[in-house]
Amino acid sequence: MAYTEKKRSMFLGLPWTFTTYKITEELITVKEGLLRKTENDCYMYKIVDVRLETSLLERILGLGTVHCFGGDVTNPDLILRHIKNAKEIKDFILHYSEDQRLKRKTLNTQNISGGPGLGHMAAHDPCMF
Repeated sequence: MAYTEKKRSMFLGLPWTFTTYKITEELITVKEGLLRKTENDCYMYKIVDVRLETSLLERILGLGTVHCFGGDVTNPDLILRHIKNAKEIKDFILHYSEDQRLKRKTLNTQNISGGPGLGHMAAHDPCMF
């Protein structure tokens, strides 16, 4: 299964922009531009968290904005702006990002303390224990 959506303008929700999003089980591709084109890919396994935002105008037009947070170097906060089926796409990304991490046997961990790990501190501070 795959989704192809266009970024829509906030004027009547029409797809007058030159940005296209393609979401597959393994990859998210963002194509932008008319004269100067750019294409950015992000593997699903790199996506750690997803957030859906809908303003009042977006809700009226049946649109939403999906933020994909992850370890992609070129775009750590990949934003799919003003798209249709935003809730469905967010759920799709959440499901397949976890599925791809399991297939690749990739582990995502976060350091909640904000500092170096305990082993790192013990090596530099003999009075730690």
